Amino acid sequence: METSDYPLSEVPNSERKGLLSTSVVLLGFTFFTATMWAGGSLGVAFPFGELLGMILIGNLLLGTYAAALAYIACKSGLNSVLMGRFCFGEMGSKLSDFVLGFTQIGWYAWGTATIAVVLVKTTGMPESLETPLMVLFGFAFCITAMIGFRGLDLLSRVAVPAMMLFILISLYTGLVDVGGLSGLAGQTPSESMSFAAAITVVIGTFISGGTQATNWSRFARTPKIAVIATLAAFFIGNGLMVLTGALGAMIYQQADIVDVMLAQGFVVLAVLMLFLNIWTTQDNTIYNFAVAGCNLLRTDKRKVVTVAGAAIGTVLAVGGMYNLLIPFLVLLGTFIPPIGGVIMADFWLNHKGRYPKLADVNLPAFNWIGLASYAIASGVAYFSPILPPLVGVIAAALCYGILLKLPLTSPALDPAKD
Repeated sequence: METSDYPLSEVPNSERKGLLSTSVVLLGFTFFTATMWAGGSLGVAFPFGELLGMILIGNLLLGTYAAALAYIACKSGLNSVLMGRFCFGEMGSKLSDFVLGFTQIGWYAWGTATIAVVLVKTTGMPESLETPLMVLFGFAFCITAMIGFRGLDLLSRVAVPAMMLFILISLYTGLVDVGGLSGLAGQTPSESMSFAAAITVVIGTFISGGTQATNWSRFARTPKIAVIATLAAFFIGNGLMVLTGALGAMIYQQADIVDVMLAQGFVVLAVLMLFLNIWTTQDNTIYNFAVAGCNLLRTDKRKVVTVAGAAIGTVLAVGGMYNLLIPFLVLLGTFIPPIGGVIMADFWLNHKGRYPKLADVNLPAFNWIGLASYAIASGVAYFSPILPPLVGVIAAALCYGILLKLPLTSPALDPAKD
């Protein structure tokens, strides 16, 4: 019996969504406070003109990568973890399930702790309330994810326009305070960063999210809708977050929009922004974990896995592990992009742009070509001195193409119909 949101199968045409639904859910996902912090590191390192160039190039690369996966997701109705069965094998795909799922539960722990800590600091509540608030938010945030795409859609339709308005108000106020564009142009960088490092920061902060955005782009009615919605989220939406953080750091020495709005005197708007910003990312994040968990355990009980994930994330948040997880999660940003590279190469080179139905194919336990390509590309990305996320994607696709041409046999390349 299929449960909501089809965690183990293709999304049928009857459940496909239009441009508005797909776009607001993806935008809600990319409106993420950690992205602003990344922007803040750029804002203090580059003049305003160069900064805009970095943001445009980095987010265009990120958006192109995510849009390419979105096209495949919409054509097939599958998300990244289900595509992983084709390129890594039935058992081999559990590797990507674990990597993707663990990354998301780590971010969930960080978001849960962040909202509790910031709320206590902002409102002046006793610090003793931090832990109860973490427990409260840890389970409350997963409610919309339990409902599924419909719940994410409803929340995002309200939250995304509101956040956009708050950001525009804050940006306008900041421009007035700094003396307009001429004032921004006159700001002197206080730190230094290379061009390659800056692009890596922009791409690496959310490329893991781009790899899993297929969870929603597969619901798009047409590939065109999937590509446009994904580009809007990862080029425009994520770009706006980076720019907001960069300008906040340049003008107020604060990268996070909540801190900036507090400095501007918008206390009520700052609290609302905090809730909406964290909530729209948290429910998407725990939804990602649930999808990966369902594939890992081969269960369609997505709601149960969602609650279990929220519980794990809450325990990590209360335990303070989120302080230690952030550097590790950034490191995982190096190892996640090659998954997308293998998926794209397998879809176009091996399956010629069309997957067979999951129910109609016997897949091998391991697709060694896909697994070897992922391992090699991860090593190349880890040791790459420039743009590790982008290098990982390209290396994975190239390795897969080369290994596919070698005189080797793999049962994954000749699926047997039942």
